[in-house]
Amino acid sequence: MADKEIKLEVVTPDKMVLSQTVEYVGCPGVAGEFGVLPNHIPFLSALGIGNLHYKKAGKTFYVFVAGGFAEVGSDRLTVLAEVAEKAEDIDIERARKAEDRARKRLDMQNDNIDFARARAALQRAITRMTAMNAAKSTGTA
Repeated sequence: MADKEIKLEVVTPDKMVLSQTVEYVGCPGVAGEFGVLPNHIPFLSALGIGNLHYKKAGKTFYVFVAGGFAEVGSDRLTVLAEVAEKAEDIDIERARKAEDRARKRLDMQNDNIDFARARAALQRAITRMTAMNAAKSTGTA
């Protein structure tokens, strides 16, 4: 592997979502976004809900991630995510429906509604759509 590249792997409990050699990775850490370049100092970070983005051959690509961990090494970044979807694999209509359901739950004045869960569902839906729109704007979806 060249000194200017890093191996990126994104894995969920179900499958390997992505395995690429890339130039740069931006990850949604729970304490904020962090960037990883080749020869980075090793560290471990918890992930929040957000869009991982990476650069390869001058283009930016997006992956929706929700929860999990990122393990950074000098020549490798392994993302172990609870949920991960490449932007081009996101079903935008499904994400819109999920957003509508979450908004309706949040609007209800009912003691049986788990508002934290509804807010997380809303954030996931919106972030999925953001990933898809960003990929479309860069021509990578």
